[in-house]
Amino acid sequence: MSLLLKVENLKTYLRAGNETVKAVDDVSFEINKGETFCLVGESGSGKSVTALSVIQLLPQDISQHPGGKIMFDYRHNDGHREQVDMLHLSEAKTRMIRGSRIAMIFQEPMTSLNPVFTIGDQIIEALQLHNPEMSSAAARERAIEALEQVKIPNAADRIDEYPHRLSGGQRQRVMIAMAMACEPDLLIADEPTTALDVTVQAEILRLMKELQQRKGTSILFITHDFGVVSQMADRLAVMRLGKIVESGPLNQVINNPQHEYSKKLLASLPENLPRDPGLAITKSNAAPPLLDLKGVQVYFPIKKGVLRRTVDHVKAVDGIDLQIPKGQILALVGESGCGKSTLGRAILRLTEPTAGKVHFNDSDITALHRKQLQPLRREMQIIFQDPMSSLNPRLTIAATLTEPMKVHGIGDSKEERLELAKQILERVQLEGDFIWRYPHEFSGGQRQRIGIARALALSPSFIVCDEVTSALDVSVQAEILQMLLELRKERDLTLLFITHNIAVVEYISDEMAVMHGGRIVEQGPTDRICRNPQHDYTQKLLAAVPRVEFNH
Repeated sequence: MSLLLKVENLKTYLRAGNETVKAVDDVSFEINKGETFCLVGESGSGKSVTALSVIQLLPQDISQHPGGKIMFDYRHNDGHREQVDMLHLSEAKTRMIRGSRIAMIFQEPMTSLNPVFTIGDQIIEALQLHNPEMSSAAARERAIEALEQVKIPNAADRIDEYPHRLSGGQRQRVMIAMAMACEPDLLIADEPTTALDVTVQAEILRLMKELQQRKGTSILFITHDFGVVSQMADRLAVMRLGKIVESGPLNQVINNPQHEYSKKLLASLPENLPRDPGLAITKSNAAPPLLDLKGVQVYFPIKKGVLRRTVDHVKAVDGIDLQIPKGQILALVGESGCGKSTLGRAILRLTEPTAGKVHFNDSDITALHRKQLQPLRREMQIIFQDPMSSLNPRLTIAATLTEPMKVHGIGDSKEERLELAKQILERVQLEGDFIWRYPHEFSGGQRQRIGIARALALSPSFIVCDEVTSALDVSVQAEILQMLLELRKERDLTLLFITHNIAVVEYISDEMAVMHGGRIVEQGPTDRICRNPQHDYTQKLLAAVPRVEFNH
């Protein structure tokens, strides 16, 4: 196999105030023509900075390369090849290579696409920039062809759409079309499927593989998802704190990891986490339902015209019947927009149900006034998906935890409440002294623990967990899941666990309910549904989940 890219002893240092961060520290790897090389690691390991160094997109005023080479086999338009070092090229030559020979797909397409230009304009601009002789008509035709290749329906019409009119999966396809339009030799994909639903992710990965086989493109794929790695990689490297700690062929690293960090990462996958046999709940001794939903609906009106008349409704939740026995974990599974989070909020009456009844501990909470609801707020809590936006940045953790206690009359004095807050922090594996800090002083995983601590502060009996691990690294996710199971056992907690991660569902839940289009299409014991799904949608959902191929 001929070599396309050779990174030798690369160092990328970033300046943050008076400090220098060694974001990439002596990294070496090679990518052959036509192969997929995966960089795996947790947040802050240096994966994205490595990729941005290769394509030379880091801001020059805060970045430097004190050492290393990035040798690229540059194919000129006339066909002749030249070995160039990306670190020592003129800006003009770098621009010629960037976009035409090395292209990049970013993690968040909405921030990478320009909202004031149509998607067609943006692809055509990239084409004409690198092919000045191309006419506007030819560029438009090529752009439509690129959109068709990424399976955008009615590409000839959709080319004139603006980014906000497309779904997340379609926007990501537009990014791929733009990257592939100039037929690059190297495609850098930085977490391109992280924000996507599992079925859309499966389509995007399949599409990238097809385009790769058709064009012979090499891919540098950055991810923290080992399921995706198993599907895409020929070879992979594991990064930690700016260094590559292990690399090799896919099968070798997955099934026979040598480095302690690689072993820890693989052991943290939900399918490899140890299960406590004492936590399983059997139907025969299941408790009566703590929560009983009957015909719950949440409709949002669609208003049009000058008089803002209601012309139709979005049926976000459309007639849900559901029971959760005390002490059980029910996973609510489905893709974006299926109504999972709306249902979770409707149960707590953070969103008002349009119709139906929610019985909690035999009392109909849909019939209660706001004031009557307040004592129940202590019993029913929620942990949000994004702790940073749900924690008040101006309040210390002490205030965040003790204010709800004060409202509900927990603790006789401020000192007693502070002591309780420290104990709760320690229970979620944080130091008690952290109560005097502010949210921005913590990592994502620590903030999620604070979100859990805030929910536990009132000793509730029921908690809605809304995608609480979706933004977390695999090792942090493992710690949070194990902690939730321990708390369930200790406090006899009942959890509604909203997620789209099937591996997490298999690990944590007793029962699962699959939502699609505002309705529950299948429900039952988790292991039975995962082994033998009955509904077409559940089958499609489970088939799309990327699995790590372990040799057992």
